[in-house]
Amino acid sequence: MMPHENASANTAQAPLHVVILAAGQGSRMKSDKPKVLQTLCGQPMIFHVLNAAAHLQPAQIHVVYGHLGEALQAGVAAWQAGAQHTINWVLQAKQGGTGDAVRHAMPGIPEHARVLVLYGDAPALSEATLRRLMASATSADANSTGFAALVADVPEPGSLGRVKLSAPESPISGPRSVLQIIEAKDADAETLRLRTVNTGVLCASAALLRAHSALLKPNNVQGELYLTDIFASCAAQSMPATAVFCSDAQEGFGANDAWELAQLERYLQLRQVRALCVQGLRVADPLRVDVRGSLQIGRDVEFDVNVLIEGQVSLGDGVRIGAFCRIQDCQLAAGTVVHSHCELTGVITTGPCKIGPFARLRPGTELAAGSQIGNFVETKKARFGPGSKASHLSYLGDATIGSQVNIGAGTITCNYDGVNKFETIIEDGAFIGSNSNLVAPIRIGAFATIGAGSTLNQDAPAGQLTLARSKAITLPAWKRPKKR
Repeated sequence: MMPHENASANTAQAPLHVVILAAGQGSRMKSDKPKVLQTLCGQPMIFHVLNAAAHLQPAQIHVVYGHLGEALQAGVAAWQAGAQHTINWVLQAKQGGTGDAVRHAMPGIPEHARVLVLYGDAPALSEATLRRLMASATSADANSTGFAALVADVPEPGSLGRVKLSAPESPISGPRSVLQIIEAKDADAETLRLRTVNTGVLCASAALLRAHSALLKPNNVQGELYLTDIFASCAAQSMPATAVFCSDAQEGFGANDAWELAQLERYLQLRQVRALCVQGLRVADPLRVDVRGSLQIGRDVEFDVNVLIEGQVSLGDGVRIGAFCRIQDCQLAAGTVVHSHCELTGVITTGPCKIGPFARLRPGTELAAGSQIGNFVETKKARFGPGSKASHLSYLGDATIGSQVNIGAGTITCNYDGVNKFETIIEDGAFIGSNSNLVAPIRIGAFATIGAGSTLNQDAPAGQLTLARSKAITLPAWKRPKKR
C-alpha cells in the first residue's frame, strides 16, 4: 500500500504547504531579469502567485529557485516586507524538471501536510479556483484519493501537456479522473488531438508526492523528471487524481514571451475592471482602464477612457475621472471631479473639488470642499482651504492656503533656495494677482491683495494692497533694430 491510500478523511485537517516553482530561465522573454519578476498589473508576476497563496493561509510557502536566484530573492523582498508570511527558499541549482523541483522542496514539508503546487509564472489563478481544487483533493467522498489536478479545455492546445481522462462524468461514476498526462513533445498524433490540457497545478498529500516523486525517471525527450508522470503511477494503483476543470481556461496559464505577457496583462486588467463594474463602477471603455494596485469605490463613480490607477486609491461617491488621467495613492472625497489629462499622486480631498484639466498634483496636496485647481497648475505639499482656487498656470509648493483665496495665473511660491525648502502661508480671503512671485518664507495676511506682477520677499499685511513693481520707463529716442 502506498502512503497516500485511505488518507483523504484526515487531509482536510492537515496543514497546508504551498510550493511555488520559480527556477526556470524564461529565455523567450529575452530579458535580463527572472521571468517571474516581469511586471503584470503594476507588480512582479510572482507577487500575484504569492498573494493567492497567502490568502489560503498556509503553514508555509516554499519557493524553488535557480536561475538568477539572487535577483529573484531581492525582488521578492518587497513582498515579504509587507506580508505576514515568510518564504522558505529552496535552491534547485541544476534544472532537472518539475519533478526534480518538487523533490527539492519535500524535505521541508512534514509528512502529514497537504501540498499545493503552483507556478511562479502562472499569476492568473484566483483564490476561488484554488479553494475548489483543494476542496476536491480533501473530499471525504469514498472515491476521493486526496489528490487533484487542475486541468482546462482549450481549442488550440499547442505545446501544452495533454490529459487523458476517465470516462465522462455520470451520477454513478462521479468526477472524471486523470489517467495520464503526456507532454506535447512526447505525445503521438492521437494524443495531440486531445483538447484537455494540464495547467501543472495540483494538490495532494505530502506522503503521496514524496513517495511518487521518488520513483520518477527521466524517460522523455527532455531527459528531465516530469512531475506529471506521477498521475500515471497513481492511476495504475487505482488511486487516480481527480480532474478539476478551470471555469475560465485562461486562468490556468501564464506567459512565455513578451507578446503573451502583454495579452495576459490585458486579460487580468479586464478581469479587474469587470469586478469593479460589478461593484458599480461606470467605465466608458473597459479595455482602456488599467488598475495597478488596489481601488476602493463608492457609488456612481465614473471613468472616461485611458484612466490609470496605481497604488492604493480610494474614490468616494460620485467621483468622476476624465480621460487620460493617472491617479496614484490618492483619497478623493465624494463629489470630486478630475478633468482630463491630470496626474495626481498622494492627493487627499476632503470634500467636492474640481481638478484640471492638465493639472499635476504631487504628494502632500490636500484640498478642502469647493477647492478648484485648474489647467497647468502644479502643487506640492499644498493645503487648500474651502473654496480656494488656482485656476491656471501656477506652481504652489510648500504652501498653506486658507479659505476663499484666489490665486491668479502665473503665481509661483518660490519655496526652494537651492538647499532648503521654505513655507508660504496665505490666509483666508487673500487675493493674489497674476504673475506674482512669493519668495518664502512669507505670510500673506487675511484679505490682503497682492498686485499683479509683484515679487514679494517680505510679509504682506492683512486687508491691504501690496505691490512690488519696478517703475516703467519709456525711452523716446529708442529705435527698433533693423536687419543688416
